[in-house]
Amino acid sequence: MELINDVLRPPLVHVKGIPLIKYFAEALGPLQNFTPCPDDLLISTYPKSGTTWISEILDMIYQDGKLENCRRAPIYARVPFLEFKCPGVPSGLESLEETPSPRLIKTHLPLALLPQSFLDQKIKTIYIARNAKDVVVSYYNFYNMAKVHPEPGTWDSFLENFMDGKVSYGSWYQHVKEWWELTRTHPVLYLFYEDMKENPKREIKKILEFLGRSLPEETVDIIVNHTSFKKMKENPMANYSTLPSEVMDHDVSPFMRKGITGDWKNTFTVAQNELFDAHYTKVMAGCNLKFRFNL
Repeated sequence: MELINDVLRPPLVHVKGIPLIKYFAEALGPLQNFTPCPDDLLISTYPKSGTTWISEILDMIYQDGKLENCRRAPIYARVPFLEFKCPGVPSGLESLEETPSPRLIKTHLPLALLPQSFLDQKIKTIYIARNAKDVVVSYYNFYNMAKVHPEPGTWDSFLENFMDGKVSYGSWYQHVKEWWELTRTHPVLYLFYEDMKENPKREIKKILEFLGRSLPEETVDIIVNHTSFKKMKENPMANYSTLPSEVMDHDVSPFMRKGITGDWKNTFTVAQNELFDAHYTKVMAGCNLKFRFNL
């Protein structure tokens, strides 16, 4: 791993009006010619919405619940990150070339930047959405520890940027709404982080049904247990601790921080919450997506 300081904290680059991490923006050109395999499964989320959690669950399903198989490599190697690019690390495309079928592929891309082939081929997709308040708090902490992002600035300014869609991957509002709309025409299973926190077994059974797979009840219980937040936070194959601290500094904030619903209350001021609620009501008007901000 060769990282030099001047590759860290680069400013975001706009692609089709959407701000992206500089290196990820550079990866998009070659991605336009990417052709998925018919049995690929796409995992799509806005950042900090349970991506690693659902990735671990799906890898366990694909491995029939065999824990030793899921320890074969870090999660970012088992589930390649489509648009990933960073100096000195294999890109998402390079990782995908090494991954045998059936492949799990992760992305945070909004639809405008997703390779059209995924939509044309109607590749099965599992989407997870998480309430915006917990997302923005988690994202702020992530910006602080993951140095491919620009400096996050103050919490107050970051919150404003999030509301304005000026963070990497753009608007949370647009992201969750457009993928929700896609469920009408494409094979997209749309899940909610809060539902998974409330009853992971129920949601895993939804996933199995969507995939046309079945597992014994005891295997599902093993998956629920292995993918609990506590277990994953302790698991070096899931918690990103194998990445160099130059890329992710776990001393600043662990990659897996709290994994709860409602933690936003510990960060938002009363004034910020009122401002956010007014903005949220306006931007989400007419949308039938309903999020829970507490459990």
